[in-house]
Amino acid sequence: MSLKKRLAAVLAVAIAAGLTFGIAKSGREITEKQEEIIFSPEKETIYLWYTDEILTSFLSSVAVSYNETHDVRVVPVLESGPEYLEKINQATIAGEGPDLYIIGNDSLEKAYLAGLAEEVEPSGTEAMKDEYIGTGLLAATYKDKIIGYPFYFETSALIYNKTYLQDMAVTRMQTEEVQAAEDAGLLTNEAIEEAEQAKEASEDAAKETVAEPSYTQEQITQKMQEILPSNMEEMKTFADSYDAPVQVEGVFKWDVTDIFYNYFFVGNAISIGGEAGWDPEQIDIYNQNSIESMKVYQEMNQFFSIETAQSDYESILDEFINGKMVFTVATTDAVFKLEDAKADGLFDYEYGVTTLPDINEELGTRPLSVTSCVVVNGYALDHRQAANDFAHYLTVQNADQLYARTGKVSSSSNVDYGYEALSVFAEEYEKSISMPKMLETSNFWVKLEAAFSEIWNGADANEKLRTLSEEIMIQVTGEDYQEPYLEETAAKQEETEEEQQQDEPSKEQAEASEEEAFD
Repeated sequence: MSLKKRLAAVLAVAIAAGLTFGIAKSGREITEKQEEIIFSPEKETIYLWYTDEILTSFLSSVAVSYNETHDVRVVPVLESGPEYLEKINQATIAGEGPDLYIIGNDSLEKAYLAGLAEEVEPSGTEAMKDEYIGTGLLAATYKDKIIGYPFYFETSALIYNKTYLQDMAVTRMQTEEVQAAEDAGLLTNEAIEEAEQAKEASEDAAKETVAEPSYTQEQITQKMQEILPSNMEEMKTFADSYDAPVQVEGVFKWDVTDIFYNYFFVGNAISIGGEAGWDPEQIDIYNQNSIESMKVYQEMNQFFSIETAQSDYESILDEFINGKMVFTVATTDAVFKLEDAKADGLFDYEYGVTTLPDINEELGTRPLSVTSCVVVNGYALDHRQAANDFAHYLTVQNADQLYARTGKVSSSSNVDYGYEALSVFAEEYEKSISMPKMLETSNFWVKLEAAFSEIWNGADANEKLRTLSEEIMIQVTGEDYQEPYLEETAAKQEETEEEQQQDEPSKEQAEASEEEAFD
C-alpha cells in the first residue's frame, strides 16, 4: 500500500460493508457440537474489530480454533465507514465498542490519549522481546510502554530481475576467464578468437533467453552478489556498463511520487520522534547528512530521468513483470503479485529481493515501515485478560499461516514465511524506521513528499529541508523557530572546486588557444 493510501485510510476507511460477523463469512463448516460450544451463552464473549476485508477468512478461522479450545468466544467484526478510531470511541461510549481492534501504529498516540489503548500486561512484555521483531515492538511503544501487539508490517526493499543478473554474471565470468588466460600467455591467437566468438554468442543468447552456463549455481550466485549495486554510485555504474536486452527500457525505476518508496534516501539521516516515534524532543530534519542524501536523490533524476507523471507504483510493477526494467523499489505486496504472475504464466523471469542501496560508502539508507497492531481497548475492563490472551494468540501462534492466507507479512520473529524474498523484507523491516505516532507531526509526510517532489525537479535541497524543519518545529513547539543556515561541508566544497578547475582551461591551454585564434 502506498503512503498516500495509508494516510487516507487513517482518515477514512472506505469499505463498502456494514457490521459483519467474520464467523458467518468464513465459509468454514462448523459441526453442531462446535456451534454449541462456540455460541454457548456461558462463554465469555470478546469482539475484535478490523477494517481490511482481506483478513476476514483468516480471522474467522483463528477465532473458531480459539473458541474450540478456550472458554472464550471471539467474534471478529469487519467495520466500515470513515473515522475508524472515532467510531470505536463512540461505540465504546455507548457500551458497544470492541474489546480489541487492529490499527496502524501511527494512530497509537491518538488511541492511547483517548483511553482506547492500554499498556500490555507488564508480566508479558519481557517475553515479547523474543516473540516479535524489534521494530514491531518499537512501533507498538508509546512513552516507553508497549500498548499493542505487533501483527503485520509493510516496508520496502530492492527487487531485481534475477534472470538478467544471472546472464550478466555468466558473461562476466567468461570474459574474466579469457582475460586471465590471455594475461598468462596460455592462449594462442586462434584460441583467443574462438573465445571471443563464444563470448559474443553467449551475450547474444543472454539477450533472448536464460543462459545455459557451465558454472555452478554457487559460482553464479557469488558473481551476482558482486554485481548487485550496494549504493547509488554503483547503481549508476551498473547502468552505464549494462548491455541490456532489447526489451529493457530502463535499469532502475521506482515510484518517485510516493514518500513511502522515497523515504529510504533520508531514513538514516532524519528523526521524527526518535526510534519509537513519540518523543517531540527528538526531531532532526535539517542536517548535513540529510542535505547530502537529497542532493544524491536529485542526481538520480538527472541520471535516470524518471517522469513523475508515469511513476505510479502499480504501473512500474507491471513494467517489471514484463521485463522492461532491472531494478525497482517495492513493498511486501510485490512478492504476492509476482508469485501470482508466475503461476499464471505472465512473468517469465526469476526475481530476487535485496536490501536497498546506500547513498554512498559513508551514508546509509533506511526504509519506512508501518506496523498494524492488535490493541486492547482501555475501556474493556470486564474482558481485559481475555482480550490480551487472544491478541497474543493471534499474533504469535498463528504467524506462520498469515502470509499464505492474507498476503500480510507477520511481525512475529522466527516465522517461516515460505519465500526467501519475504525474509529479506523482514531484514529490511528490522532496520526500518516506523511511522511516527505524534499528532503534532501528522502532516509531516505530506510536507516531506512535497519537498521530495520539488527537489527531484531541481529545487535547492538545502533550502527545502531548512524550510521544512522550521515548519515542523513551529508546529511542535508552538513558537517561532529559525534554523541556522548550514554551509556545505568542506569536503563537498573542495570537490566542487576541483570539478570547476577541471572544467576551466589551464593558463597554458588558454595561451595556446589565444595563439591559435591569432594565427
